[in-house]
Amino acid sequence: RVRLGYQGAAGHRQHSGEPRAAMGGGGGWSQVHPQSRGAEDPPHGPGLRTRLLVTGLLGGAALGGWLYLRSEKGRQQKLQRVQELKKLAIGQGDFHLVDHTGRPRSKAHFLGQWVLLYFGFTHCPDICPEELEKMSQVVRLLDQEPRLPRVQPIFITVDPERDDVAAVAKYVQEFHPRLLGLTGSPEHVREAGRAYRVYYSAGPRDEDDDYIVDHTVIIYLLGPDGLFLDYYNRSKSEAQIVQSVRGHMETYQTLLS
Repeated sequence: RVRLGYQGAAGHRQHSGEPRAAMGGGGGWSQVHPQSRGAEDPPHGPGLRTRLLVTGLLGGAALGGWLYLRSEKGRQQKLQRVQELKKLAIGQGDFHLVDHTGRPRSKAHFLGQWVLLYFGFTHCPDICPEELEKMSQVVRLLDQEPRLPRVQPIFITVDPERDDVAAVAKYVQEFHPRLLGLTGSPEHVREAGRAYRVYYSAGPRDEDDDYIVDHTVIIYLLGPDGLFLDYYNRSKSEAQIVQSVRGHMETYQTLLS
């Protein structure tokens, strides 16, 4: 911040005393008046208004330069992230599954949409319900911002042996009404898992022939081009995910260009 100091102009010098008397040529006294002085010139240099204007212009230029540098830095960081995401190649493969209504689905069906995607299984005792409820709440919160595009939540099973169309249809009803459940043959589920680099493995069976599936616990954010943009593990809160998704929507740049 620039402080502007201002000093007033120096006061006029005072002329005191009576006019001097001098002997005139005829021997009389005559009044000799001091030489008349005009008003002193005003101080040279810019006035207060000019200095304020110059200071404002300089300050505006400095602010504009700072904003440009910050914008350029953000642009470079975004380009760097785009290149990193391209190298990861997450979500660049296709999948061929069936939704919980029995309709065939591939990645092409979701192009042009923002997607939150979670891999899990319907017999999961706690983690999957917690994450799907969190994902559903994120969608509800984003729906409250009409200026943002609508998000499509998707659940893909990693337990195709038990999670047929009917089981998945019953399961997704417990969460968001737009939640779409996908299943398929073991081969097609593996294809989807590979596309998003999801690990899963069925554990040993107990006496009731029940088992737990160990799997990657991540919510994926996919952009309208169908490619991975971000991920959210269990430590991320609903508010943090909403903030992240909103930010991606506002600065979206396709990875396919």
